[in-house]
Amino acid sequence: MKQNKGLAWAAAGAVLACATLWSAPALADGNKPGHEWQAQKARPLVIGHRGAAGYLPEHTLEAYALAIELGADYIEPDLVATKDGFLIARHEPNMIGTTNVKELPQFADRKRTMVVDGVAEEGFFASDFTLAEIGQIRAVQAFGERDQGFNGRYRIPTFDDVIKLAKRKSAEEGRTVGVYPETKHPTYHQNLGLALEDRLLAVLQRHGWNHRGAPVFIQSFEQANLKSLRGKTSVRLVQLVDADDVAPNGALTFAAPFDRPYDWAVAGRAGTFADLLTPQGLAEVRTYADGIGPWKPYLISSACVTVVNNACADVNGDGRVNDADRKLLPPSAVLANAHAQGLLVHPYTFRNEQRRLASDYAGVPVNEYLAFYELGVDGLFSDFTDTAVVARSLWVLKNDPQAARCLVEGRHGNNGACRGLRWLNAN
Repeated sequence: MKQNKGLAWAAAGAVLACATLWSAPALADGNKPGHEWQAQKARPLVIGHRGAAGYLPEHTLEAYALAIELGADYIEPDLVATKDGFLIARHEPNMIGTTNVKELPQFADRKRTMVVDGVAEEGFFASDFTLAEIGQIRAVQAFGERDQGFNGRYRIPTFDDVIKLAKRKSAEEGRTVGVYPETKHPTYHQNLGLALEDRLLAVLQRHGWNHRGAPVFIQSFEQANLKSLRGKTSVRLVQLVDADDVAPNGALTFAAPFDRPYDWAVAGRAGTFADLLTPQGLAEVRTYADGIGPWKPYLISSACVTVVNNACADVNGDGRVNDADRKLLPPSAVLANAHAQGLLVHPYTFRNEQRRLASDYAGVPVNEYLAFYELGVDGLFSDFTDTAVVARSLWVLKNDPQAARCLVEGRHGNNGACRGLRWLNAN
């Protein structure tokens, strides 16, 4: 998902033990997309976005393992292809911002300009490196405001490595941890002769996870490759939905390359991502996918508290204009319309930094999660797994009269009702 878009540990520890006992929701039988959401709505999934990206360099085994340790139900590897056709976990084909490759003299001659989804970029591209060469590169923290102390420590994993980790950790944790891979820039990779889809399915098949009941979601911002995948696999598919920005009045704005699926641009199809979220668009998505992954302002947007010269004013006086200078608007109908089509809804991306929180949340990240859990999302992507899990625990405690008693007694206690509560039963 695109780049531009805490509770204290003591509080987290108070309910984390409860939260990590929750089971994954039951999967519906058959291959018909979408009818899992009713089983899931009582227990939203927490998806470790790029791993525990708020704490460690993203898309590393260490970041994924930390996300699992903190309670993630799924871990999310973005997938790009190497020169020799291996799938590796990177946010973008261009590795200049997420690795130390620019500091390695042996690769200085690999720097070049490539066009990705119609935009020229200068950097170091995964498709110019073999997997053996990728092994010499180490990950760095992509966000300057986050801890840079782990830069250069951790290698870049393959998709195969990520699945092995998820399976091993599932056994250790006594619960199923799934994977939620994203095919990054499918058209770009197809044009390089490095199409992602069959490679992805081959890895899943090798691990016994290419079937409907596997703990796997495949996501993409493009539409054509999801439609193609639907003809090849029964694994659950999710249509990602992007936008460029949010206007002062809360309306979403659309500018290339974030205006529409890139395969639409190549095919000359008019429209924007927003068209996928109309009732008609959702009905189309329902024909090939099991859910949507919308940028979260599609569900709850925000407007400037004060507008000056058609832009938000710095009302909180922190010296910069950001989400903290905005106020929430009423929820849209997108979630209800998606559920009416039987589609899951997994919005992105939830982050803890104060500048990313609308003023209504009073600087408390948990408040944002609670708003979306109360809205009825089926899961969400978070850089800070522990905060998402704690907020989910609080949401359950607020909404389930048995939850507090079961939290104290545990699933093996004398209260028989606790053993019947899905959220408190381990796999």
